[in-house]
Amino acid sequence: MQPYFIAGIFIVYTALLFLVTWITARKADSQSFFTGNRESPWFVVAFGMIGASLSGVTFMSVPGWVSETQFTYMLVVFGYLAGYFVIALVLLPLYYRLRLTSIYTYLEKRFGTWSYRTGSGFFLLSRTLVTSLRMYLVINVLQVFVLDSWNIPFGVNAMVFMILAVLYTFRGGIRTIIWTDSLQTGFMLLAVVFSIIFISRELDATVGNMVLEIRQSGISKMFITDWHHERYYLKQFFSGMFITITMTGLDQEMMQKNLSCRNLREARKNMFTFSGILVMVNFLFLMLGAFLFLFAKKRGITTGMSDKIFPTIAFKYMSPLAGIVFMTGLVSAAFPSADGALTSLTTSVSIDFLRLDRREDLTEKKATVIRYIVHLSTAILLFACIMIFSIVNDRAVIDMLFTVVSYTYGPLLGLYAFGLFTKRKVGDRFTPLIAVLSPVICFLLSENSVQLLNGYRFGFELILLNGFLTFTGLLAFSRKNADHQLL
Repeated sequence: MQPYFIAGIFIVYTALLFLVTWITARKADSQSFFTGNRESPWFVVAFGMIGASLSGVTFMSVPGWVSETQFTYMLVVFGYLAGYFVIALVLLPLYYRLRLTSIYTYLEKRFGTWSYRTGSGFFLLSRTLVTSLRMYLVINVLQVFVLDSWNIPFGVNAMVFMILAVLYTFRGGIRTIIWTDSLQTGFMLLAVVFSIIFISRELDATVGNMVLEIRQSGISKMFITDWHHERYYLKQFFSGMFITITMTGLDQEMMQKNLSCRNLREARKNMFTFSGILVMVNFLFLMLGAFLFLFAKKRGITTGMSDKIFPTIAFKYMSPLAGIVFMTGLVSAAFPSADGALTSLTTSVSIDFLRLDRREDLTEKKATVIRYIVHLSTAILLFACIMIFSIVNDRAVIDMLFTVVSYTYGPLLGLYAFGLFTKRKVGDRFTPLIAVLSPVICFLLSENSVQLLNGYRFGFELILLNGFLTFTGLLAFSRKNADHQLL
């Protein structure tokens, strides 16, 4: 497929997003930006959250990962499902009862200002790194298959992408995002289904015959029973469960969408519907990865890094229509990563650090100006991180992403677990130190686990250890508080 044709698809799709933005952002104010005026239809939020959860990483990295890890990722997905039930039954009632705009306000009510700022700070770090990784993956595809042929630098590519994301989230915020995410989810899922059909046709086989061949090849293996292995099935399941609790339930970006629903009942319906569909969608991505594996094997294709197998096959070995479908799906997966992160990071800085919701001296106009400045600053920070990843990344992005999550979301897991399941009062000023030391200890243990733990290798369950260390540290610097009532 010619580069100008790929670029044309990107431009047309982006224009469609701006049309939706124009419709949804009219008469938007700060409450529209932060909470969508708490009027979002739950079914729209549920469908849109699928795209926001999957992102470009799932679209490219999960299918590409199949050749290396088979279907073992599905155990992580089953863990996701358990995690979503915990969020719906434990965390959502808490957030709605306290009527939170930023979910980290809970930490201030429970522990104090230092804990509050620590939790919010770790979210800012986590979401910045995770979003930068997701966006880097998509921007790099555009660079390799389009812009390199035009001698356009990677930095220009990344800057244009960020400018577009800023422009269509600038005014409407969460009210715009729930609708654009739904649109993008639909395009992404259609792209996966059509890609599977196109691959089977290219190989002159039916989808049913391809599925049978996948089962016989052994690539659909899910369970690894060696407990030393980093993908041991119980590790995968519990890692997925707690990754979901942290990356969704303790994440401002994901919960901001839930909190835009009209009430707790609708937010729960959103969560249950979304989680069930997400399991099926992830399995569909793994099937796509298996189809790509068989195609590459039969055509003798070697792509090197796993993230490149999908775009390489779509653009170089299949019909132009398949390339159009891939590009549409990729862009559909890319923008939800950028728009949700920009909005949630802006919300966290504005509410948790600048306290815009508590400053009675600010008019709506002044508050909006400050929010715009924060929004632009966030975009600049994401751009800088994308440029760094373009230099240092040398592994499958999904693997790198979950490693980042294990280190940066672990302290949040420990903080919320301590707040929800104990009545003890924490030494608030010690919280930042505890939250920083926990991932440092995790890193040292992970790097030396083979020698120290009789050959044991840490996988994604590192997030559990990280949360446990934070919980233990908080316990060590706490005291009884019999009069305290659990929030």
